[in-house]
Amino acid sequence: MTYLIIGLGNPGEEYENTRHNIGRDAVIYFAKKNNFSDFSENKKLKSLVSEGKLEKNKVILILPETYMNKSGEAASFAQKYFKTKPENIFVVYDDIDLSFGTIKISFNKNSGGHKGIGDVIKKLKTKEFYRVRLGINPTKKKKNAAEVVLKKFGKKDELVLKKLKKTINESLLCAVLETPQKAMGKFNQ
Repeated sequence: MTYLIIGLGNPGEEYENTRHNIGRDAVIYFAKKNNFSDFSENKKLKSLVSEGKLEKNKVILILPETYMNKSGEAASFAQKYFKTKPENIFVVYDDIDLSFGTIKISFNKNSGGHKGIGDVIKKLKTKEFYRVRLGINPTKKKKNAAEVVLKKFGKKDELVLKKLKKTINESLLCAVLETPQKAMGKFNQ
């Protein structure tokens, strides 16, 4: 079986280590931990691409080189190119509605106001793919999204971030090697 794991974020140095790029960073971490190929640019897919195998499953990692709000374009190109069924697609991204350090995997849901996911739904023409939502809100209070998402992680965030990336890695391995439903039951917080 072929799986696509898409890490949302913004390309460019100015966005590195920001809360908005946690999905992208998590997929880079996943690639390193599981000995996937180095990411290489694929202009046709408007993405950086890495490939690997998990047992008998082919897994393609996609980092869109479009900005967050245009992520659907890269997702759609990759889905067509690799002929992947939507239910074998995992989109990893930041979620301001979840507390920092939490993870929630869901399937067939709306965008929840996330413009990147909204564009993925629009371009894939379906909601029937998995979302791996990563909590980025450092407080329980509702905040202005722009204030939170473009903020860089600080020193005090490193321990939580390290634990979160480890959990994301384990949850994606569980989803691919066992079932997404098992990963939901085990890792949703």
